[in-house]
Amino acid sequence: MLPLVGALGAAPARKPASLRRVAVADSGHVAAHASAELPPALRAAVDDSLRGASGKLEMRFLDANLHTRGTGLFARIFGSAALRQPGVYIVDDSSLSRPFAFVAMRSFSDKAHDGSIGSYRIGFWPGERGHSRTAAYANPDGFIEVTRGNVSLPVSEHFQLGDFLTHGQSSVWPKYLVLHERLVDKLELVIAELEREGIPVRHMTVMSGFRTPAYNADGGTTSGRSSVSRHMYGDASDVFVDNDGDGRMDDLNGDGRVDARDAQVIVDAADRVERAHPELVGGEGVYPATAAHGPFAHVDARGTRARWGLIR
Repeated sequence: MLPLVGALGAAPARKPASLRRVAVADSGHVAAHASAELPPALRAAVDDSLRGASGKLEMRFLDANLHTRGTGLFARIFGSAALRQPGVYIVDDSSLSRPFAFVAMRSFSDKAHDGSIGSYRIGFWPGERGHSRTAAYANPDGFIEVTRGNVSLPVSEHFQLGDFLTHGQSSVWPKYLVLHERLVDKLELVIAELEREGIPVRHMTVMSGFRTPAYNADGGTTSGRSSVSRHMYGDASDVFVDNDGDGRMDDLNGDGRVDARDAQVIVDAADRVERAHPELVGGEGVYPATAAHGPFAHVDARGTRARWGLIR
């Protein structure tokens, strides 16, 4: 255990007297903990307003320059100066329904002129080249720094930070991630909807989550990828239900086969989620199996409706 001031090299801002903050050294990364009981009002704010429509979020991502949901609460718990100290800040209060964490993100401006942060290659967004079509395609606000020590931290009940990382650069740490809570919230609601329909979901695999622009352009199988894929903006995922752990889609519709109709079951559930939660509207697509992978569903929360590949 290291005192936070020593680990970060700067004195922390004033904090509530009832809270004790400590830091854990983790390959150069710092995680701060608020380990004493929170005042009831703060505890209620975490459980009632930060867990999303699904009630299953366990993490919020904050940018020092934006007053996004949770920023004020974070400042009250950890001090406003902590927003400019990137890392994971864990609220470890036994009276919470489940643990909760905040991530103070690295600034987008930390990306070097060669498109990297440290040794991790990221690339360039269309907006950096003057090709941003709408606000939905603006450059990301910042980056979540993912280390060997925090890669398994839960983002929500069913998902971890590492589930959404770009493929490739396996030996490079830390890695950098763009992820929006609204995508995770939508996926949790899709899982709940599937289970409400009698389809158990013990594990939903994120086959592809965030893609760096560099990977989107030339990583893996690039056929059919859009140059402005929503995967680059942290609000899109390709998913399938894999309860038996064989690495492929399960037979969700009970017809004795595993095919694109099982991906359609996920998309149908996402449709119902969007009708109940229009703020999570986005793109949904069905993809058949190939020699390289089984069938899967694309689910995103881009803010406008888009559909493709549906089976009717």
